Amino acid sequence: MLRFAPSPTADMHIGDLRIAILNYLVSQQKNDQFLVRIEDSNTSRNIEGKDTEIMMILEKFALKHDAVYHQTEHLNLHQTLAIRLLKEKKAFICKCPTNECSGGCENLTQEEYATLKKSAKPFVIRIKNPNKNMDTFTILKTDGIPSLNFAVACDDMLSDVTFIIQEEKYRIEIEKHNYIKKVLGYEKETQYKHLPSLLNADNISVKSLFEDGFIPDAILNYLLLLDNKKAPKEVFTLPQSIEWFDIENISKSAVKFDIEKLRFINREHLKMMDDKQLSTLFGFADADIGKLAKLYLKECSTINELQEKVLPIFKAKDFSGELGESMKIIENIIFDAPAFKTLDALNQHITNESGLKGENLLNPLRQLLTNTGDGPELSEIYPLIKSYLLEVAS
Repeated sequence: MLRFAPSPTADMHIGDLRIAILNYLVSQQKNDQFLVRIEDSNTSRNIEGKDTEIMMILEKFALKHDAVYHQTEHLNLHQTLAIRLLKEKKAFICKCPTNECSGGCENLTQEEYATLKKSAKPFVIRIKNPNKNMDTFTILKTDGIPSLNFAVACDDMLSDVTFIIQEEKYRIEIEKHNYIKKVLGYEKETQYKHLPSLLNADNISVKSLFEDGFIPDAILNYLLLLDNKKAPKEVFTLPQSIEWFDIENISKSAVKFDIEKLRFINREHLKMMDDKQLSTLFGFADADIGKLAKLYLKECSTINELQEKVLPIFKAKDFSGELGESMKIIENIIFDAPAFKTLDALNQHITNESGLKGENLLNPLRQLLTNTGDGPELSEIYPLIKSYLLEVAS
């Protein structure tokens, strides 16, 4: 079993997504299960709706889970296991209000326990020190909520999680987790793979990348490429990566998040996208509009940038500028003209009707049809918008 254990206390960070992708990918390679555990035991920091948002993001990246649960669903189990350790004298009640035991609590007598309970003073349950290198630590807090270390260790044990991919910063907690599982009687060995940190990515959330116009396939592709120096090619999909990815090839040093590289990968995935599917991003279901959008990928890299090019074509035109008079003449001619298969045929008709030709024709016609004075050749654009010509030229 592999797991992804996000906390619903903020937007999902790009580093969290990387962890989710790698755990899912390795679970597929091992033909093992992939569990999602929402670590919501710190109820004071939870943000309403973030758990649902996390699951929606995983769905967008096609990271299918075999099971999902909230950590708070196991509260009774955590408490039961803590009490069991207490009864087995592997843990002890501590009346010290601080994070550290001041000493002596391990040797409280039954009478002292009884007095403590009657006094209604807060106490915690701590686990005994397994060796001199590890301080005692809390497993159940004064409010009866388990510490995160205890909850994580218990849940990993209960779910039989035996392979954990996580960020390097969590390595320090491994000794505690393994000790908790050991005293609870869990004997299976857990394998760990720790990832280097992502540099230059402190404020980058998955939601912010979506808002900036990056698509899931490209983000996933980039994160796998970022960690793996032996990828057979730069642009690939998740199913393709399952065939060649090797967790052991991940860089052992910190890696830099490069937004320009992500832009390149995003552009390549937009090129690969089905034309009709691409058109739906602009409110259409027409392969020609998808092809139209791809004309602008020479200068655009994100959905947002494409929308700034494609959507103005279908918006009302401004006839108040320098080209306005000629645009109005061309508009009227187009409204009364038959349909023309080619731009050359349309141009010839407009010239015959108006006398406009050369730049005096092409400049206002481009402005009328695209709402801009630059971009791809009009001869490339026209075949893709000719069925919308009356709408476009208004």
